[in-house]
Amino acid sequence: QVQLVESGGGLVQAGGSLRLSCAASGSSFSINAMGWYRQAPGKQHELVAAISSSGSTSYADSVKGRFTISRDSAKSTVYLLMNSLKPEDTAVYYCNVNWSTNYLPGQTWGRGTQVTVSS
Repeated sequence: QVQLVESGGGLVQAGGSLRLSCAASGSSFSINAMGWYRQAPGKQHELVAAISSSGSTSYADSVKGRFTISRDSAKSTVYLLMNSLKPEDTAVYYCNVNWSTNYLPGQTWGRGTQVTVSS
């Protein structure tokens, strides 16, 4: 099994920045795609950004040009740098990691970290 530890959420004013981190740990696993999702009150869970094992990235239209996802494979960690934050970015952000061990696939979700952007 793979465990995830998220960090970096908090309260920031509109226009500010935050960086989220998500570190994976476990034994004998390899990480495939990694991503960040978010859920705001009363809204659906949505994919914010994803990064493949080769480094290809994708973003929700609402965050393109403002958010950057990256990964450090040596540390099994994925990051989400969020710039020019807006009040509508307020949500709980969840890390998601797709992994495999002994060729069997698996997926782990983080517990979530709150991001609050004040106007």
